[in-house]
Amino acid sequence: MTEFGFIDSIRALCVDLPANGFEGIGDDCAVLPAGDGESLVFTADLLVERIHFLRAATTPEELGGKALAVNLSDVAAMGARPVAALLSLALPADAADAWADRFMKGYRDLSARYGVALIGGDTTRSDRDITINVTAIGRAPADRLKRRSAALPGDTIFVTGELGASGAGLRDILAGRYDTPLASVHRNPQPQVDEGQWLGGRAEVHAMMDLSDGLASDIRRIMKQSGRGAAIDLERIPVAAGADLQTAACGGEDYKLLFTAAPEAAERLAADWSARFGTPLYPVGRIEPGGRLRWLRHGSETDLDWRGFEHY
Repeated sequence: MTEFGFIDSIRALCVDLPANGFEGIGDDCAVLPAGDGESLVFTADLLVERIHFLRAATTPEELGGKALAVNLSDVAAMGARPVAALLSLALPADAADAWADRFMKGYRDLSARYGVALIGGDTTRSDRDITINVTAIGRAPADRLKRRSAALPGDTIFVTGELGASGAGLRDILAGRYDTPLASVHRNPQPQVDEGQWLGGRAEVHAMMDLSDGLASDIRRIMKQSGRGAAIDLERIPVAAGADLQTAACGGEDYKLLFTAAPEAAERLAADWSARFGTPLYPVGRIEPGGRLRWLRHGSETDLDWRGFEHY
C-alpha cells in the first residue's frame, strides 16, 4: 500500500464520522474556526528511531529541536502562527535521565524562539527505540489560511529556498559521515515560520504546503487536492551546494515552502519577498489543466519517473 492509498482508505473509513466543525484530512493541518474571523490549525508528526533518525548520529538537543521544527513547518505552510504544542515520548531505559534532559533542552529552546507553549502530552516506556510525537497548534485569520486545493491553471510554482541539502546530508549520515555541514543541515531543520505568515497575508498566493517529502512528491499533493496538472522546469530547480538535481527534486526534509501564485503578480511578489527576507524566491514551473506532472528540460518534456520519499 502506498502512503496516498493508506490515507485514502482512512478517509473512506471515517467519512461518516461527524466533522464537528473541522476541516480534516487533506492539508498540512486540520482547521477549526475559532470565532471573530480567526481559525485554529492542528498538525501531528511522528519521529521513530532508525526510521527518521539514528541516535548515534544526532545529539539529544538536535532531536528535541527537530521534533518541534517539523511540526512548526506544517503550521507555517498554512500561513498560521504557531501558539502551542503537545509532546509525547516513548523512551527506553538508556534514553532516560540525562538524555531526556538534553532532548528537552533542545525542544524548549526552539519553543522559546517562536513563543510556542508546551501544554501537555504523554510519556511511556519503550523496550528499545525512541518514538516522539508532537501535535502543534497554530492560529491565523481565517481569510489568510492557505490550502493545497487552491492552485489555479497558469499559476507560477515557487519554492522558498535551495533544495537537496538535507537529502545529501542524509546520504552522509548513512555513510557514517556524521560531522559534515550537510549532515548538520539534515539534523537541524529550520522551519520558515515568519515566511509562512508573510505568504499567508498575500492574496496572490493560492495553494501552499511545506517540502517535507521532496518536490517530486509534494507537488503531486497540490495537484491532487487542486485537481490540476503541473510542469516543472528542471533547470530552474535551485540545487543546494553539495547536492545534485535529483536529490534536490526527490530528497525531502528541506522544510522550505512550496506554493503557487497568480502569474501576473509573480514578479512583484518575488521582489517584495527579497526586500523582506533578503533571499530570492525561485519560480520552478507552472500549474496546468489536467492531472499530469511534466518534467521539462529547456522547454522540452523529458521522461522521468522521479518520486520523493514514500512512507510505505
